[in-house]
Amino acid sequence: MKGYHEYKACIEACLNCAAICNHCASSCTQEQDVNMMAKCIQLDMECATLCYTTAQLMSLGSKLAHEVWLICAEACEACAAECSKHNTTHCKECVIACKACAVECREM
Repeated sequence: MKGYHEYKACIEACLNCAAICNHCASSCTQEQDVNMMAKCIQLDMECATLCYTTAQLMSLGSKLAHEVWLICAEACEACAAECSKHNTTHCKECVIACKACAVECREM
């Protein structure tokens, strides 16, 4: 059974991405035009949820982990694409974290 040690790099990328996505979503709520950030906030929250779930399944050695990797990568890519439309520090950080996580998930 594979678990934490085999998936460590991907788990860490997922946990980092989830934390940065949460930070981005929270920061977006403080922007002047929150309505303009609505899609970003939504994708941040979805991405964070999937990243946490993916990390948990991998650390448990779940047979479902392989099915979630691709969904997680897709969520990360969508989130990065949306965040790249905004010129804020938190969105720029989120793009980097999401792209790194997507790469790790796709390599699994």
